[in-house]
Amino acid sequence: MLPVGRTFGRLNRRFALGTAAGLLVSSLVFFVLYLGLYQEQLARQREETATQINRLLRTSLENAMLKRDLEGLREIVNRLGQQPGISAVTITNATGQIRFSSQPGRFGSDFVYPIPSQPTTAFVAEPGGGEVLRSANPVANKEECQPCHGPAAAHPLNGVLYVDYDAQPIRQQARETTLLLLGAGSLIVLLNLTGGWWFINRYVLSPVKQLTEVSERLRQGDLDARIALTSGDELAHLGETFNAMAERLQGKIRSLEDKEAFLQGLIDAIPDGVRVIDSNFQVLMANRGYRLQLGLDPSGVPIGSCFASSHALADPCPGELITCPVRELIHASGAEPLRIVQRHIKVDGTPLDVEIYAAPLRVRSEGKPQTLVVESIRDLERQIRFSHEQKLAELGRLAAGVAHEIYNPLSSVRLALSACQRHCTQEHIEREQMQRNLDLVSHEVDQCIEVTQRLLKLSAPPATRPELVVVDTLIEETLSLLGWEAEKLGIAVELRFEQRPLRALASDGDIRRLVLNLAQNAFHAMPEGGRLGIVARRTAGYLEVGFRDSGLGIDPGELRRIFEPFFSRRADGVRGMGLGLPIAKNIAENYAGSLSVESTRGAGSCFTFRLPDADAKRET
Repeated sequence: MLPVGRTFGRLNRRFALGTAAGLLVSSLVFFVLYLGLYQEQLARQREETATQINRLLRTSLENAMLKRDLEGLREIVNRLGQQPGISAVTITNATGQIRFSSQPGRFGSDFVYPIPSQPTTAFVAEPGGGEVLRSANPVANKEECQPCHGPAAAHPLNGVLYVDYDAQPIRQQARETTLLLLGAGSLIVLLNLTGGWWFINRYVLSPVKQLTEVSERLRQGDLDARIALTSGDELAHLGETFNAMAERLQGKIRSLEDKEAFLQGLIDAIPDGVRVIDSNFQVLMANRGYRLQLGLDPSGVPIGSCFASSHALADPCPGELITCPVRELIHASGAEPLRIVQRHIKVDGTPLDVEIYAAPLRVRSEGKPQTLVVESIRDLERQIRFSHEQKLAELGRLAAGVAHEIYNPLSSVRLALSACQRHCTQEHIEREQMQRNLDLVSHEVDQCIEVTQRLLKLSAPPATRPELVVVDTLIEETLSLLGWEAEKLGIAVELRFEQRPLRALASDGDIRRLVLNLAQNAFHAMPEGGRLGIVARRTAGYLEVGFRDSGLGIDPGELRRIFEPFFSRRADGVRGMGLGLPIAKNIAENYAGSLSVESTRGAGSCFTFRLPDADAKRET
């Protein structure tokens, strides 16, 4: 692109050269046209003068011929030929023979010029060189002339009167006048040209130059560039419109930059890796998590192709060996989202096993539909490690409750055994007291065995076939393991059974895990303490158990996602796995039941699971 100064310098030169060339051409055309017109004008004037002279000469000729005064006629012709501007006066007869001439020696010779039938005036080139303006005026054969010249029918003309004017002064005068007018016109045009050049440069070229300079600054990214025109004319209005357009453009660009930054920040906030790929296998956008997964530069440097960044390949992944989401979702019509497991290669060459959830994204680019692929990439090693840590944390809290349940009986056993030891050292053993101590030890040991059995039942694998389980008893036993945790969190647990027994065909361990997950989910919703009410009843062929907490409730936008795997929004601020509720829902549905939720933000939630009533089936 040429610099702005050079562009407008060239424009000025072009304007000056074009105007000068136009002036020259118009001057030449004006000169030619005016010269011809002026010469024609002079010829017309001379023709009128010649016509008047011809009339005078014709009258004198006719009088002289009628009077037979040939010498007088000759004298008139000679004197007329001596007048300034007249080169010759000639009178010929009807056949063209010269009878009178102001030039000596031409009498009796032939006048080489066509005999005109009407008076004419024209420029004629002389045989010996030079040019004359010749006026030819035929003399008609009138009635009074017929006695000498014969009848008019046979001799219509008596002769022709020729008056030759010197053409050079005429043309010289025309040229001088034309040049004078042309010079005056050129001076006027030059003045107009200078004024026009100043006007155009001041009010057109300079504002346009400023417009171009500001446009160039905008093109180079200076969004604050504006035009300052104060002339108040149309170009100033154009400048105001341009500034308004630049202001709007600046706002749009900043809005797009803000949205782009928000979008990048949004996907950067996702812990899993996220990338967007086009049909040419180019990564259009990637979040910080994806860059950290592969050890890439987290500063936002363009990544390039998907196969180069994640598989260290020079060409697209072979479809026969690797499932390629781009081929499956873009190049195949009607494709649905897919989930695959792949092995990525980090920058340092170490492998990374990942789970990819890929979905098509249909957008419009430059007015045309385009399909992109959005990949959510989860580090399986990190996920397994986090899952293990989460399970250990849950197990630790549960073990703390179990230890609390066992601690009190063991303390009683210790006291009873210590009393027995003291009795054994005495001379007289009190058998009744000893028996009471041993009974206490036996009872407390049974309590410890019962707690451990409950824990073993909770961790037992599900039965291969459904069995008849007493749901109300399982609820009581499972909640007893959470008594210490509820006391520590300040949560009051209220359990109410409207009918008993409540029995269902299921797995003992599955129902215990279902109750445990829902109870712990309620605890997580009340980090500052609260109340958990559990109500169990029989209704319409089903067992219905509701867990209603007084926690913070669930946001309506998140309510529909709480049963999705790995979706976690715990109110206690602890990052969970997001698997407790999906597992609980899966357990309920495996036994032809259901799990539903009702929640009000700030007023708590109620999770209700339903299982087919085994006693209702027996009654039918």
